[in-house]
Amino acid sequence: MLKDVKPMKKIVTLYNQYLEVISYLFWGVITTLVNLGVFAGLHWFTNWNYMINNAIAWFISVLVAYLSNKTYVFHSKTVSVLDYLKEMASFFGGRLLVLGLEMVILYVGITLLSGNELIVKIIDNVIVVIVNYFWSKWAVFQNHES
Repeated sequence: MLKDVKPMKKIVTLYNQYLEVISYLFWGVITTLVNLGVFAGLHWFTNWNYMINNAIAWFISVLVAYLSNKTYVFHSKTVSVLDYLKEMASFFGGRLLVLGLEMVILYVGITLLSGNELIVKIIDNVIVVIVNYFWSKWAVFQNHES
């Protein structure tokens, strides 16, 4: 019975060591599902261009991402309205740059390579999650609790 305690301690240690990444991936999945859900819904129920659909999906998912990253991943505490606005501007600014990357990926994958819109969008989301993690960690939420 005592032998079973050692592996459990190791699992708990690993979990605590990688909690930030695990939380980011969890909320990244939620944000990605929101993004894909809005994109797919607009794709199926409107005749709008995929770029418009993507911009709307982006805006809604960035709102979800900011709130979840601030609260649950990086545990960011802002003490003044100015700090809050700076943090939010940095987050949205970084995400806006990544939106440009997204648009290029979608244009190349869909328009130039004639790929399936939803498959290209899924590939795009994997790249975006990785880039956004490092931007959030290194540029936006620098003073978070580790």
